[in-house]
Amino acid sequence: MQGFEFYCPTDIVFGRGAEAKLSVKVKQYGGSRVLLVYGGGSVERSGLLKKLEENLQAGGIEFKSVGGVQPNPRLSFAKKVVKEAIDFEANFVLAVGGGSVIDTAKAAAVGLANPEADIEEFWDKGKKIESCAPIGAVLTISAAGSETSDASVLTIDGTGKKGGAHADIMRPDFAIMNPELTFTLPPYQIACGVVDIIMHTLERYISHVEGNFFTDLVAEALMKNVIQYGRIAVAHRKNYDAMSEIMWCGSVSHNGFTGLGRGKEFSAHKLGHVLSGVYDVTHGASLAVMWPAWATYVYKDNPNRFAQLAEQVWGVTVGTPEERSRAGIRMMKEFFEQIGMPTSFTKLGIGVLSDEDIEKLADICTRNDTIKVGVFHPMDKKEVMAIYQSVNK
Repeated sequence: MQGFEFYCPTDIVFGRGAEAKLSVKVKQYGGSRVLLVYGGGSVERSGLLKKLEENLQAGGIEFKSVGGVQPNPRLSFAKKVVKEAIDFEANFVLAVGGGSVIDTAKAAAVGLANPEADIEEFWDKGKKIESCAPIGAVLTISAAGSETSDASVLTIDGTGKKGGAHADIMRPDFAIMNPELTFTLPPYQIACGVVDIIMHTLERYISHVEGNFFTDLVAEALMKNVIQYGRIAVAHRKNYDAMSEIMWCGSVSHNGFTGLGRGKEFSAHKLGHVLSGVYDVTHGASLAVMWPAWATYVYKDNPNRFAQLAEQVWGVTVGTPEERSRAGIRMMKEFFEQIGMPTSFTKLGIGVLSDEDIEKLADICTRNDTIKVGVFHPMDKKEVMAIYQSVNK
């Protein structure tokens, strides 16, 4: 094992009926005036929002609910939530939803703890986060892993750019995880979540760093588990066993445990974030398009690593490292397609782009060719354009 630091303080309450412990957990972490943040109509239609509000009320906790978080959450909306939190004099922020809602709640918690600051300084200008109000999460979508991660990503309005902030202090104090709360998700959204979970693992797994055998075993087992149960969940969304396996894998995939001893790659995420920022496509779907394209472009930098992925996850044992690498990449792409995910721009819904549009995407990704993207194979603007062009069909 290479050296590492690992910190994951989130208190997990997992299983059927876990949400019944909401007010107990809020009080445990100092909450008495709660700003509850949620997304759209599904939380209201399912009755979950009312149930949680009644739980808080029964626990003697003051609260205010603010809805309207969109997928690919906007910085501008997060600023409005910050104002709501300050005006309400909240001392706790509760997210009810998936990654977009939790990321917005994290921004609200940072803004609440720094009322004199504009949160754009943290999400777009890189200012270090040193204080944050307590955060809790009731998870309804297994995908982003934000319920245990140190990260939050917001779309910077009008730029097509996604701004990320990272700080251990932003990890939620608790996460309530009842797989039954995901039963209302449509198959496409479940599939997008499956891809996101696998990508959070792959973006740590593909590396030039040697060793870390236990970390590899954990990552490989997680990916195999998500592939197995992802197929079931997409076809049978009320299968508790499948949805519970995916939910827990989603949290583990992004809390740092699957990458101990090595750094993060996240090239596919960066390529996909630009697509989501410009075209507002679903995050997981953008990753399904970009990872096979990126992997095909870079695998020759370390074919043994990709061959190990092919062997341990897909059972490919025949051929040279290069041949096994290509087979593993192909099988991952085929899996994405089998669960209904896009693997080209046309299937993603944005059509075939012009050369000017491709260049615009590459400019955003590389900040006008002033930075290189990625660690495994640092890419300049020309290489980023080549990867985008490879799926421009």
